[in-house]
Amino acid sequence: MDQTITIEQDDLSGEDIVALLRYHLDQMQLHSPICSVHAFPVERLRAGDVTFYALRVDGRLAGCGALKQIDARHGELKSMRTDPAFLRRGLGEAMLVHLIAEARARGYSRLSLETGLPEPFHPAHALYRKHGFERCPPFADYTDDPFSMCMTRTL
Repeated sequence: MDQTITIEQDDLSGEDIVALLRYHLDQMQLHSPICSVHAFPVERLRAGDVTFYALRVDGRLAGCGALKQIDARHGELKSMRTDPAFLRRGLGEAMLVHLIAEARARGYSRLSLETGLPEPFHPAHALYRKHGFERCPPFADYTDDPFSMCMTRTL
């Protein structure tokens, strides 16, 4: 059975997206100390330097991701999350491919991210490495943190 997958810019006003982002923050805090959690709350994701996207399968929210502008040539991935009911279907990869394409369309020459370092984050590390991201020193406002890892790639 074919499913319709859409990725569209979202204004973060729906209850489903707010719930998924609440879950995202809860999961970050479950696996890292609060001082090492860099996930944005909904209010920060609505800021002008962030573009937020919702991924839906047959109209049902299945994942999300955002692109934050660091400067005219450098973007950052934020809030990459797949709803647990949709895991292992390639939807996180679909969102990542979409965000990389969007970063290229904006003319960015570099795309970076910060993610957790503990074991629950290892599948994310593998996905990012598969798409050319490599570990790098902290960028922008990040600092060295034993629970955090920065990654980057050129576009």
